[in-house]
Amino acid sequence: MTSLKTLETPSALQSAVKPGRRLAAIDILRALTMVLMIFVNDLWSLEAIPAWLGHVTYEEDGMGLADTIFPAFLFIVGMSLPFAINSRRHKGDTDWQLVIHVLVRAAALVIMGVFLVNGENINEAATGMPRLLWNTLCCVSFILIWNAYPVTVKSWVSYGAKTLGILMLLTLAVLYRGGGGEGEEINYFSTYWWGILGLIGWAYLACALIMVFAKNRFLPIVVAWLVFVALSMLASAKMLPELFSIIPSPISHGTLAGLTMGGVLTSMLFLHYKKQEANKKMTLVLLLIAGILIALGMYTRTFWGISKLRETPAWLFYCSAFTILAFVIIYWMADLKGKANWFNFIKPAGTNTLLCYLIPYFAYAFMRFAGIHLPDFLLIGVVGLIKSMLFALLCVLITGGLSRVGIRLKL
Repeated sequence: MTSLKTLETPSALQSAVKPGRRLAAIDILRALTMVLMIFVNDLWSLEAIPAWLGHVTYEEDGMGLADTIFPAFLFIVGMSLPFAINSRRHKGDTDWQLVIHVLVRAAALVIMGVFLVNGENINEAATGMPRLLWNTLCCVSFILIWNAYPVTVKSWVSYGAKTLGILMLLTLAVLYRGGGGEGEEINYFSTYWWGILGLIGWAYLACALIMVFAKNRFLPIVVAWLVFVALSMLASAKMLPELFSIIPSPISHGTLAGLTMGGVLTSMLFLHYKKQEANKKMTLVLLLIAGILIALGMYTRTFWGISKLRETPAWLFYCSAFTILAFVIIYWMADLKGKANWFNFIKPAGTNTLLCYLIPYFAYAFMRFAGIHLPDFLLIGVVGLIKSMLFALLCVLITGGLSRVGIRLKL
């Protein structure tokens, strides 16, 4: 029987899944998560809906559906890392080429996150443009810069588009003014917080660099996960050394990076058992791990509660467990039972995910500037929830259409 020591050799994981072949379960899980993210982000427009669908407040001990979506996405980012890094190694990338790729990708996510966060805090009058226009121009810039232009597009066109996108972002940053509320001063473009994309970028940076230098060795990855868990506990207990303040909080506070590193571990275990063609054993191991994580969540909840906003360890453990369980179910359905086609209608959200995330910004701006107002009965209760889910699916449909005409964001 092959033991986990086989993970000490880089070739062990590389041989588990053929290079270039995608695991349907991860794409489907990512797509489902993105659909739910758009859905819960649209709940602000509704009234008279169940409280458990939304976020809980900072002080509360608990979590709603909305509090489980972002951590699931972080976990899936980690799950994708072993596949992505081993694929690039197979194509001949050296460690330093991988490091540069990771740095560029993380920087792109952080930049996008910070620009969209500034949109949340914009002073429309002082900036000279409404929030929705700011967000739209930012998203257009992101697409111009980070679109994977088809090979049929002339190089001068793609370089020109990227240059235009960069100039647009620089202009927006110069024009930006924020704050100015009661008792507040007008301020310039700044980091209010990192934004969803920025938080993903920092967690990705830490975990991807660890993955590059660990070279598929299991022990360093386990140690890294344990370190992030320890940091999460120290941060929740307010015992984190002052020295750690120089490190961006998505890394130093441990929880977000711990979610991503948990995804890395899950994929490494999956690939280990995949190489052995031991699907039942893999399932039992992942179910056992999910059970242990739930138990850890129950225990640590007694100290710091469950909270997304406070990034507590229990939130880390519970959401990791839920994502593992979802992955196992989807893997058996899609990859083993051959039912991946059941999810084709949301496939673009799993393969062109970043573009799908940006589509609602365009949709909200279009409705505002076109003067479109939905009737009240579409914004209340069950009917409203159906509206928000249909909106999420419409965003996926638009993403698919844009993908077919050559708009695909790839960092």
